[in-house]
Amino acid sequence: MELEDINTVAVLGAGNMGHGIAEVVAMAGYDVNMRDIKDEFVQNGYEQIEWSLDKLAENDQLTQEEADATLERITPLVDMGEACGDADVVIEAVPEQMEIKKDVYTELEDVAPDRAIFATNTSSLSITDLSEFTDRAEEFCGMHFFNPPIRMDLVEVISGGHTDDATLDVIEAFAEDIGKTPVRVRKDVPGFIVNRILVPLMNEAAWLVEDDVATIEEVDATTKFDIGLPMGSFELADYVGVDVGYHVLDYMHDVAGDRYEPSPTLKAKVDDEEFGQKSGKGFYDYEDGDGADVSMDDDLFSETVKERLLAVLANEVAYLVGDDVASPEEIDTAVKLGGRWPKGPAKFADEYGVETLANTLEDAYEETEHPRYEPFDYLETVVEEGGFYDDADEEDGAVEFDTIELTYPGDKVAQIELNRPQQMNSISLELIEELDAAIDLLEDDDSVRALLLTGAGSKAFSAGADFMSIAGGGADPFEAVELSKHGQETFGRLEEIEMPVVAAIDGYCLGGGMELATCADIRIATSRSEFGQPEFDLGLLPGWGGTQRLQRIVGMGRAKEIIFTAERFPAEEMAEFGFVNEVVEPDAFETAAHDYAAKLAGGPPLAMRFTKRAMHKGWDNHEAGLEVESMGFGHVVNSEDVHEGINAFFGDDDPEFEGK
Repeated sequence: MELEDINTVAVLGAGNMGHGIAEVVAMAGYDVNMRDIKDEFVQNGYEQIEWSLDKLAENDQLTQEEADATLERITPLVDMGEACGDADVVIEAVPEQMEIKKDVYTELEDVAPDRAIFATNTSSLSITDLSEFTDRAEEFCGMHFFNPPIRMDLVEVISGGHTDDATLDVIEAFAEDIGKTPVRVRKDVPGFIVNRILVPLMNEAAWLVEDDVATIEEVDATTKFDIGLPMGSFELADYVGVDVGYHVLDYMHDVAGDRYEPSPTLKAKVDDEEFGQKSGKGFYDYEDGDGADVSMDDDLFSETVKERLLAVLANEVAYLVGDDVASPEEIDTAVKLGGRWPKGPAKFADEYGVETLANTLEDAYEETEHPRYEPFDYLETVVEEGGFYDDADEEDGAVEFDTIELTYPGDKVAQIELNRPQQMNSISLELIEELDAAIDLLEDDDSVRALLLTGAGSKAFSAGADFMSIAGGGADPFEAVELSKHGQETFGRLEEIEMPVVAAIDGYCLGGGMELATCADIRIATSRSEFGQPEFDLGLLPGWGGTQRLQRIVGMGRAKEIIFTAERFPAEEMAEFGFVNEVVEPDAFETAAHDYAAKLAGGPPLAMRFTKRAMHKGWDNHEAGLEVESMGFGHVVNSEDVHEGINAFFGDDDPEFEGK
């Protein structure tokens, strides 16, 4: 089967995951049969989809016509034969109990066509074992979506012991076609990739409390604000469900041995039915409405906690890489997408020092004699090689960063891509620092004549500031002022850089992302892009130069309209305002962006430098701008570039400026 052969998809299960998967698949244009065992279950799932689509339309994430068309492609059913008799792909999303799944696959095998691929959404059970309930183990794989499917980009595509590579290829292509990022899990191991990382991390946090190494407050403060993860370990356990994590861990314990023995702290919570947010109480109390309030007090940060948690991460990554389950890059991609981490576990381990973390494991193993600290064999190789990643800073013209990517896609053109697609390319403190470092590199590189600024993925150029990251920096007003100044300085450096800057915008360009785009000289956007400064809706104001630059581009009245209303504006309207220079269709966007940058890169560098200086100076002081203009004119008039331009003009050739 090829991707183009897939027309009808059956989703078995209409619960949170099932109806979410059905919605995503239908939004991509496929006909979906959503089946559950009772009409009330499937109708409830259908109503949830209808509500979700209406909210997406209300928030302008799709048109009402698109929402209605998506709903029409979904058929709620109870009869298995009617749901799956003509299906090309069947995605099973029933409860995580082996016996229930066995019954489902036995019934499914009797009605599904021979061509159909079976994919299970299991988060923990063995793909190999499940495939053996069917007569098509080679056409059976895991397709693990993350909750909620409508928002989470990751899909783990998991090979069972019998799965044919062609099956994985089709399902990967299908995942991409429905707008997801597939990461292949090449072996059927307990926990796959993301849960193999997150669940032992949660367990280690609980063991640290159980063994009186640290308190819950110390663990969560360290996890969230020292290591820099989106949530504290116990905060995350409550959010996901303590019982959910515990049952995955218990399965890993049964299959992979005592190194995954659940902490008594976790077991006690499950026994007491304190599952977290859904039960009103877990490690935090949610009944009073306050929920988890993780302290940012750096007095709670514990280096012991940090080292133990990162050591466990490094050990699990070493297992996955050493057993050829996935590469460090694939693991980091999966955990960043599935866990919304700012960087992946392999990168965290490398930055802290894998040798230090390996020593931490050995010391803890000697101290506790617990097998969870026993290093996997491959970790020794990682230590010998100096880390999971190559130390080289440059490869194929690319400079290694975590939150941006600096590349050189064409002659005399550099490209900075905001590379946090899982966070809608939101602007974190780390991204600002890396942008500053990239500007340093570009200012010292005479071979670069133009800069292209883009966002990774097709959802957002940048949806604004990363408030989780920024809140982690401290809520003190004086620190907030410094944060604003730091962003202003970096954005100002981008605005003042002495080469033309083209911001190529596809998707959301909001808040801090729009402030960044105002620093560019030229802005092109796709027709599906949306712009806005929503800070007023949050009780904030633009803090990275937005109150100043926007009015220069669109005028005082329009700037006040955009900021005061906090509304979103389509690309065409922003072009009418003068903010967007050119609007293109999405399929022509990449070519148009690179062509624009290449065209500007061919211009005269000296003239460009003095022109930008004069124009920027003139905003503040008209007379000063004219002075810079005349000085610049005098500087370039006898330059080699001018002679080249004149000769090319009379020779009817294209000039080749050298900046001399």
